[in-house]
Amino acid sequence: MLDYHMNTFLTLCQQMNYRKTAEVLNLTQPAITQHIQYLETYYGCKLFIYDKKKLSMTKEAQILQRHAQNLEYQEQALLKRLAAPEKISMKIGATKTIGEYVIADDICRLIKKQEFDISVVVDNTAVLLKKLDAGLLDLALIEGYYDNTKYANQWFKKEKFVGICGNMHPFAGKTVELTDCIKERLIVREEGSGTRQIFEHVLSEHNFSLENFQDKSCIDDIGLIVGLLEKNCGITFAYRSIAENNSKLATFFLQNEDMQHDFSIVYLDNQYAKDKVLAFLQAEE
Repeated sequence: MLDYHMNTFLTLCQQMNYRKTAEVLNLTQPAITQHIQYLETYYGCKLFIYDKKKLSMTKEAQILQRHAQNLEYQEQALLKRLAAPEKISMKIGATKTIGEYVIADDICRLIKKQEFDISVVVDNTAVLLKKLDAGLLDLALIEGYYDNTKYANQWFKKEKFVGICGNMHPFAGKTVELTDCIKERLIVREEGSGTRQIFEHVLSEHNFSLENFQDKSCIDDIGLIVGLLEKNCGITFAYRSIAENNSKLATFFLQNEDMQHDFSIVYLDNQYAKDKVLAFLQAEE
């Protein structure tokens, strides 16, 4: 169980403001300062500094935050296991493409086993990682990039990353140059999404960016994107699974590019989370 000093520390890491932290914890601001000073003395390092009146965390604070979040997650997992040993609670996060097009069979197998209490959150990579940090998820199925020094990970699946358009679009079934794509209307996901990160990485390797597309739209709903592609309202770059079994969509490919990307299971590096990942993988078999 985390003591009140560490609870104050984690709350301050979230709020990054002493006054707001005091309000959240129903304490006085001097009490918050005292708790942080206690931890700084105990660990022998500075945890927070002011830079031009803006509070920021030191590198030591970031290390302590990860450690404390890990302990908090384990504590929550232990409480749930003691309170309800008859079922295994599994809180799964999935990025939007994985959640909507990839893992239905995996979740179905878990549900049929009847020993799991399953909950699934579908959101973009950035949001899922924040939920993982806060102990709100046991594991996250991620398609985008993440800090692999901060999280443990397990390979899940490999998927083709392709261009997708309507089946009547001139690109349908063809291989095209990237410069040809720049002339088209691009539909791109919101910032923080895995597919956007991957496509931006592909562009940067060719010294391009999203700014080169004069006609582009940012949409965070995959269903709406698919509907627009079906109506021949543009092109997008995403995983092939989105276009599979949809007769109104087609795929296309970039010249000299074989784009594939791994789906990863990302989790906090502790035994409770590892057990959940193992249970998920065994259910998949």
